[in-house]
Amino acid sequence: MKKKTPILSRLLLPLSLALLLTLPVQAAEPAAATSAPKVLRYAFRAAETSFDPTQLTDIYSRVITAHVFETLYAYDHLARPIQIHPLIAQALPEISPDFKTFTIRLRPGIFFAADPAFQGRPRELSARDFVYSFKRFADPRNKSPNWAAFEEAGLLGLAELRQQAIKSGKAFDYAHEIPGLRALDRYTLQLRTAQPRPRLPELILTGNDLYGAVAREVVEFYGDKIGEHPVGTGPFVLKSWRRSSQIVLERNPAYRERYYDAQPAADDAEGQALLARFKQRRLPMVDRVEVAIIEEQQPRWLSFLNGEHDYLEQLPEDFINQAMPGGHLAPNLAMKGMRAFQTVGSDVTLTAFNMEDPLVGGYAPAQVALRRAISLALDIPREILLVRRGQALQAQSNIAPYTTGYSASFKSDMASHDLARAKALLDMYGYLDRDGDGWRERPDGSPLILLRNSQSDSQYRQLDEQWQKAMNDLGLRLEIKIAKWPENLKAARAGRFMSWSVGSRASQLDGQNALQRLYGPASGGQNLARFNQPEFNRIYEQMQGMADGPEREALFLQAKRIAAAYLPYKPHVHRLYTDLGQSWLLGYRRPVFWLDFWQYVDIDHSKRP
Repeated sequence: MKKKTPILSRLLLPLSLALLLTLPVQAAEPAAATSAPKVLRYAFRAAETSFDPTQLTDIYSRVITAHVFETLYAYDHLARPIQIHPLIAQALPEISPDFKTFTIRLRPGIFFAADPAFQGRPRELSARDFVYSFKRFADPRNKSPNWAAFEEAGLLGLAELRQQAIKSGKAFDYAHEIPGLRALDRYTLQLRTAQPRPRLPELILTGNDLYGAVAREVVEFYGDKIGEHPVGTGPFVLKSWRRSSQIVLERNPAYRERYYDAQPAADDAEGQALLARFKQRRLPMVDRVEVAIIEEQQPRWLSFLNGEHDYLEQLPEDFINQAMPGGHLAPNLAMKGMRAFQTVGSDVTLTAFNMEDPLVGGYAPAQVALRRAISLALDIPREILLVRRGQALQAQSNIAPYTTGYSASFKSDMASHDLARAKALLDMYGYLDRDGDGWRERPDGSPLILLRNSQSDSQYRQLDEQWQKAMNDLGLRLEIKIAKWPENLKAARAGRFMSWSVGSRASQLDGQNALQRLYGPASGGQNLARFNQPEFNRIYEQMQGMADGPEREALFLQAKRIAAAYLPYKPHVHRLYTDLGQSWLLGYRRPVFWLDFWQYVDIDHSKRP
């Protein structure tokens, strides 16, 4: 007798320092409707990389794919505490008592968007499409940075099928049936795992951005250009794309009848008001989305002020005092009907050190001492004050707020700013200024030059200034290499970097996903630092099959302590997000883990200039 899992509806972890500020939901739209297309316009702060889900780690590309593709389950966009509900699936999975068999029944009558790959015929989604889509992550030719999630899932036979292709040098055998990933019939998918996986639905069955269904015909039709042609069952289709400039999506004309619905908590006044206002509206409510790429903060801010954009995600810190003096929306903006949405982000910013680099990498005491000294020299409270204008909390680990494993009481010894201790560490391990020129050399007397990958936008420039000051104080030469964000990501994934600062946003409730950044087998994917430490790997693998509870939380604590000891990443901050909306943007609520929200917002043309 199978039972439905009791774990898919969980409490949002309390965060004592969290700040949530939203203005009341706006009044109802005027009765007179307009036939003009409703267009949502806003800007990304960094460029996209690709729209092939197997290739994505950056948040910007994933926002696009989250609206094009659909997977089996989704997060309820209004529910707080967070809940998972069926999207393409008919119901929550049927799960065996040992958490090793998951049976999912799909809704019939869901179709992919029209595309030349289908030769003019409608193409219905089936369970086989998920079998194929998931196997793409295992195909060694794709070199997917997200393979680690499937490796962690442990679907029976999938890793062996991958190894067979690697060893033989032949094409991956998509036709070969494996016991862990099967279409029992047209609308029934079954997954079987080698070990208990209580959180499998969170791991690979939830998240349109990465785990949505892809049609084999589309992949074969476009070949190496598949990253330019995302075709899914979602509410939007890609209309045009000018790389690093503009991305335009339009309503999917073949999208099924789907209506606004949610389950906000009874005491959630904002969520209840949104539900009352939009319930049973057909989705999506906007016809077109235009995304600009504006890396510089001032032009992005001015575009919003001038009404060119309807929404400003993450108000640049440079303008926080202008827009939110004293934590409240400025009167001149409030008079225009603008609204502010402010909360602690479920994210963390990190500096990754390449553990394979001969200078900053390695596990020997002298190499660990160098990373620790750099960490102690960095003044994070100063970064929060000067660069982030107070819009952040200091991070103590890689774990993001709102996820399991996060603890506001955890303190890392490496989080403090202690220049004297940093210098003493370098002296102790032979990083000395032997020639009196003011710069330290390596223990063997050879030159010591740190290299930091960076970007050209104003915030990175300010962060670089903080780094330069800290390293100058420490007596370490620092060179900064400027490149576009996608180029830096490509270099990091290939291991061709020394250090790089990056933000990481949680994509699921379980904090173990953040620990994947330190899991040895995930090197080259989520593990940008290429950290590979046996004890950490053992703890990580032990956690996978454990139910949530005190024993698993104790392992989270051990993992965080190992990360602090070896310091492959320097945690910086958890950001405070302040989003702004124009008066004509209706229904916005910042997502927590998920990335899709366009279908839930509306545009009131009567208020737009």
